[in-house]
Amino acid sequence: MGYKRKQYFGLGLTVLFMVLLMGIVLIMMQSIKDNMLEIVQDRYHKVNEATEIRQQIYLEDRNMLNLMNGRSANTNNDFVETSAEDITLLNTKIADLEVILNTNKAQSLIKEISNGYAEFAKMETEILTVYNNNGSTQELQAIYNDGAANRTVLLSKIDEFKDYQESLMGDALSGANATYKQLVIALILVVSVALILIVSVMLWIIRSTTRNINSIVDVIKDVDFNNLAEVPRIQLDSNDEIGDIARSFNSMAASLENYTSKEKQFVEEISEQSWVQSNSAEIIKLYGRHVSISALSEQFIKKVVTATNASFGAFYLMDETGKESVFKKVAAYADSETGRQTFTAGEGLIGQTVHDKKMIVLNSVPEDYRLISTGLGEVKPKSVLIAPILVKDDVVAVLEIASIKEFTKADQKLIENVLETLGIGIMNILGRMEVERLLLESQAQTEELQTQSEELQAQSEELQTQTEELRMINEQLEERTNDAEFKTEELVTVKEELEEQAKQLQLSSKYKSEFLANMSHELRTPLNSILLLSEMLADDLDAELSPEQKEFAKVINSSGNDLLNLINDILDLSKVEAGKLEISFEEVYLSEFVDRLKRNFTQIAKSKELDFDINYADDVPPIIYTDEQRLQQIMKNLLSNAFKFTKEGKVAITVNKANAEEVSQLPLSNHADIWVKMSVSDTGIGIPADKHMMIFEAFQQVDGATMRKYGGTGLGLSISREFSQLLGGMCKVESQEGEGSTFTIYIPNLPGGIPLIGIDNTEEEQASTTGTEVPEYELNESAVSAEESTPQSPSTVLQGKTVIVADDDYRNIYALKNALAKEGMNVITAENGAECLEKMKELEHFDIVLMDIMMPVMDGYETIKRIRTMETHNDIPIIALTAKAMKGDRDKCIEAGASDYISKPLKLDQLLSAMRVWLS
Repeated sequence: MGYKRKQYFGLGLTVLFMVLLMGIVLIMMQSIKDNMLEIVQDRYHKVNEATEIRQQIYLEDRNMLNLMNGRSANTNNDFVETSAEDITLLNTKIADLEVILNTNKAQSLIKEISNGYAEFAKMETEILTVYNNNGSTQELQAIYNDGAANRTVLLSKIDEFKDYQESLMGDALSGANATYKQLVIALILVVSVALILIVSVMLWIIRSTTRNINSIVDVIKDVDFNNLAEVPRIQLDSNDEIGDIARSFNSMAASLENYTSKEKQFVEEISEQSWVQSNSAEIIKLYGRHVSISALSEQFIKKVVTATNASFGAFYLMDETGKESVFKKVAAYADSETGRQTFTAGEGLIGQTVHDKKMIVLNSVPEDYRLISTGLGEVKPKSVLIAPILVKDDVVAVLEIASIKEFTKADQKLIENVLETLGIGIMNILGRMEVERLLLESQAQTEELQTQSEELQAQSEELQTQTEELRMINEQLEERTNDAEFKTEELVTVKEELEEQAKQLQLSSKYKSEFLANMSHELRTPLNSILLLSEMLADDLDAELSPEQKEFAKVINSSGNDLLNLINDILDLSKVEAGKLEISFEEVYLSEFVDRLKRNFTQIAKSKELDFDINYADDVPPIIYTDEQRLQQIMKNLLSNAFKFTKEGKVAITVNKANAEEVSQLPLSNHADIWVKMSVSDTGIGIPADKHMMIFEAFQQVDGATMRKYGGTGLGLSISREFSQLLGGMCKVESQEGEGSTFTIYIPNLPGGIPLIGIDNTEEEQASTTGTEVPEYELNESAVSAEESTPQSPSTVLQGKTVIVADDDYRNIYALKNALAKEGMNVITAENGAECLEKMKELEHFDIVLMDIMMPVMDGYETIKRIRTMETHNDIPIIALTAKAMKGDRDKCIEAGASDYISKPLKLDQLLSAMRVWLS
């Protein structure tokens, strides 16, 4: 039994006896209470009632005597008047008393009392009758005397009834006393037994617990904390908490042993690394002490074999004097005449090492491998290590060592460390040897020339000069080697700094994108209500506003749209700069494209009284492949600027096919077979020559006066230039101040497209995407055809329909509610998704739901999903409304179950059109 169960058992036993004791006490007390209630409420009541009956009979008897004797006329009159009531009252008391009697004797007595009183009442009635008839006293006396015997019996029976009830009261009191004595005895017995059992259980719990704890303490005392590799275990197999402690201790002991083992292993690894580093440093010091390959290789092989405790070693150096490269043995340790002296690439293990440029370690040595000779005989090696020595990925030498034991990882690491720099040391020595060879040759030639005639003295001096130059070249080579090592370290440092700057730049770009996306959302939300309400006021369907007030509303609406365009321009430029704008290449019909531009700007030209010409060359291809949306935005920006800065004259669009010379300097000049040149010219204010580059920068215009006079943000040309470059072309300007300007863009025909600017489905892409990426409202073809073919008129489709508007912004709710109410719709509003679901459950019928996406408590996505799971409303049209017009938002809304999607700020005509489509 567990420690906890023992505690529960002892406590439960105590509680059990307390409950038993309480039950006995309650039973006894209930018995005493019943006896007392019987005495007080039953017996005493009956005695009291009997006493009142006797007193009433005595009073009536006295009144009859007074009546016969003529005393107290007032009392007699009262008696005569109340006699009937007193008889009735007394009969009622006797009847009530008869009902509550529970013994045969009592019932017999009360019956006799009832009969006796009936005779008594009869006598009383006769006396009153005679009295009322003015009978004589003798007649009254005779009637009274006739009932004397009955009266005496009646009173005796009443007294007998009282005595009987009082005896029963005495019996009940005796029973209560007896019950009390039994209660005291029972309490003493139960408490004694409970104390004995409780003390026994507690002693059993304490002894069993103490025994287990003592066994644990003994094991803990035996733990040697200076040697935790082996910790004793507690041999206690119990299922209680003490057993859990024992098992936890054993688990801790295992953890300590494991930790000690890992600590020992870590110390060994540190020692191994220290050994490798110290031996590597000692061996690398040899590189600068020797000037010949033989001396370096002999010292090197000696140090390596000694450090790795090997038994044999050989050093092979590449010799390129022949037709093919041969590796010759130049140094050995414990060498003998057996074995090969030369190898070629790919021949044997050494040749294979040269071919693979990797270290080979053999722990299973072939049978024909050479034996290691000692004074006592020959021993077969157990492990062989062959490693190439590389310089710029070329093998210049090979190291081979053998041992009668296996090479450890530390040995292999040591070999790798020293071989990384050995190649450079070998090349330095070879370079010095070559210089010395040249120097010796030069000296020999000098001695030979000294024996020749004076005519050759000039040549001798020249050779001496060459010798000096060679020496200087050698010094320069050494300096360059040192410079190369220093520059390598600098490059590593620069690389790390560039990587850190790249991370900071990426993080900065992410913060910028998130800020711009949040700014867009926060500005679009109030803009939605501003544009809706101002549009409603400007339309003035009820004709309640004056022309001046309607003009105010149009100005507010126009300003709101200007602010929306500014937001989109800023975010578009940000996307281009961040490299997160997607380009989609498709067929563009140029003639239709230019016609749309003409239709869009003809009204502006008329309002400013300007000529608007279109010049379309015959050699222009009918179709090119490019991104039509970006091309249209470029041309709209250029045309907007042209009309803005032109007061009189004309604006013209010219479309030509570009020649090869015009696009020869562009990156894609060799990748596109056709280039189209589009120019927008005007007769406006023109641009100074020194400002031609500045105007393409973000937020820049010619000067401050231009911005104050003509307005604008200075973003249009920046976006146009960036978009034209993204399409593979360019944008340029030709202008003189006061003579107008001509902006020209060159667009390549790219049927296969160009690589997308890195867009992944990530948070950064979504954060930097604006409403320009996703149209504010898109109707599929079936929806458009449904609207066109519906027989109902637009003004009647919405009338009488019920719409639920779910939006947490009260301004948007106010604007939508008023706009839809003017269309004759019943509008139900909800401030979040949860409230929308409640309203849907309360309503018996509604026709459509306008659902905001970003709401507290429950957002639009979750609300739409829950609506689609309802049995009754899963097919109701739902139009998602959101101020986050990002590329992925439309797909998320449709995936959640929305019927359609509109981005804020809303255009009332678009919203009403969409609603008519879904309600038709």
